[in-house]
Amino acid sequence: MAAAARRIEEGFASYHRAFRQNTRDVAERFTERDWRGMRSLTVRRMRLQSEHVGSTLTELRNMLGTASPEVGSRETWKALKAAFSETVLGRDDVELAKTFFNSLARKVFSHVGVEPEIDYQYEEIPLPYAGWEMSSARMYAVPQVGTAVVRRLLTDGGFRVPFRDLEDDARLAAAAVERGVVEAFGTPEVEAVDVLRPVFYRNKGAYLVGRVRRGGQVMPLVLAVLHGKDGLTVDAVLPTEDEVSIVFSFARWYFHADVESPREVIGFLHSILPRKRLAELYISLGYTKHGKTEFYRDLVHQVAAAEDDFVVAEGKRGLVMAVFTLPSFEFVFKLIKDRFPPQKPFSRDQVKRQYRQVLTRDRVGRMVDFQEFEYLGLPRERFSEELLAELLDVAGGTVHAEGDQVVLDHVYVQRRVTPLDIYLGRAPRSAAAAAVIDYGCCLKDLAAANVFPGDLLLKNFGVTRHGRVVFYDYDEVSTLTELRFRKFPESRDPYQEMSSEPWFSVEDNDVFPEEMDRFLGLDGEMRQVFEEHHADLFEVDFWRSMQEAHEEGELVNFFPYDEGRRLRAGE
Repeated sequence: MAAAARRIEEGFASYHRAFRQNTRDVAERFTERDWRGMRSLTVRRMRLQSEHVGSTLTELRNMLGTASPEVGSRETWKALKAAFSETVLGRDDVELAKTFFNSLARKVFSHVGVEPEIDYQYEEIPLPYAGWEMSSARMYAVPQVGTAVVRRLLTDGGFRVPFRDLEDDARLAAAAVERGVVEAFGTPEVEAVDVLRPVFYRNKGAYLVGRVRRGGQVMPLVLAVLHGKDGLTVDAVLPTEDEVSIVFSFARWYFHADVESPREVIGFLHSILPRKRLAELYISLGYTKHGKTEFYRDLVHQVAAAEDDFVVAEGKRGLVMAVFTLPSFEFVFKLIKDRFPPQKPFSRDQVKRQYRQVLTRDRVGRMVDFQEFEYLGLPRERFSEELLAELLDVAGGTVHAEGDQVVLDHVYVQRRVTPLDIYLGRAPRSAAAAAVIDYGCCLKDLAAANVFPGDLLLKNFGVTRHGRVVFYDYDEVSTLTELRFRKFPESRDPYQEMSSEPWFSVEDNDVFPEEMDRFLGLDGEMRQVFEEHHADLFEVDFWRSMQEAHEEGELVNFFPYDEGRRLRAGE
């Protein structure tokens, strides 16, 4: 077993080397301003763990004999787990290694939940804790964060491209940091600034992630760096938890950061984002498989600690998904229904492909991330008879009641947000108007990312705790450039206009922007607000111009912060 355990460790180590090399390649693309190359590497990284799990399992089968039943023997895997525990002892990335082992085990045995003999339970996977993170960070012990300090932070970032005007950047950024410090601490005096050694890359941006400390107080600090044609510039300084939380949002693509010890970096991030779950922080760095492990840990703890029952999620019933939630847990569980109505002419497999395709898109802060689980077991006693009967009725091919558990053969888990239609019915007038305006901005951001939601109904969009509108229903999502945006042809006589059927041919990929307003579900004042700000969405020219930009290869800048935070707004 020792040799097989070493082979599993070699497979994991190969995966993590490839993961880190991918990040170094991304840094090189940033240096070269190769934005499409960065995007390609982001998509490529998503396949790395599955590929290495597959190749490692193939080699294990060869080692143990392809015809040997031992490959599928639980006794074999029990011994493998014990040997692997010794093999990976002391690794800086041991939590990722144990998740890698669990992925292998689940490839061999399709089982519900965790089997302690062959899977690592969450108690066996170490958590980050305060203090460790400093070995992955630089500490600058200074009484104030002045220009010289910021200049040093920027040069220590190790960028291979010069700043356009380092001195001016440092001066502007230092002034912004001081304002944040005074607001956070009531004084410009500090004890130290800590900055993570890895640079965080995403889309066209690079981010230095740190914190400012005074006594027991901590202020997050993120410096956003852009690479223009004439060099690097500090574009923004973000000194609040809410702003940094949005940078690490569940509605954005994952960062690239060359991390040797993930627990150290996650521990640091958790010190500045204490409301973020560890699962979300791991996922934000691209460690999606381990993020699922941490999510399962959270789910088990929440079910044990709370007494509430699972209920149907707030909002209108979907035609494709059955959605339920645990009120005390900020996530929803989405099951593909067994049957769809005629207006949803696609299959279950097509829905799965749509969701997986979303992961390969730049979500630009507007598309809620999700995790895909198989054979997830939940306690039956926490389901009412009515809810269980409904799930068995609409998704009986996926849901099973087995003993004291409700087993979900396949389920998507997403962060829970307030459906936009419900939000508009509850919010004060000013907040509702802001959400309606941001709904239009959401549609435009998605268009700029070459995404068309398909179904524009308000119930398919939600509002985050930061008041940001996001999209979360992906069964009809499509690439903008695949569609044909058309104007309504003029009718030859009044009878054609009154006909219930169109008097002209319509293809599956045809979209008529003029009729979008009747799908929005906005009435009265809110409809007027939308039209005042986004009337161009009802015109063919807007959509065709976006298509032309994508066909010409243009990649739009998406800033995960307000325009007002930019040091040189308008550039």
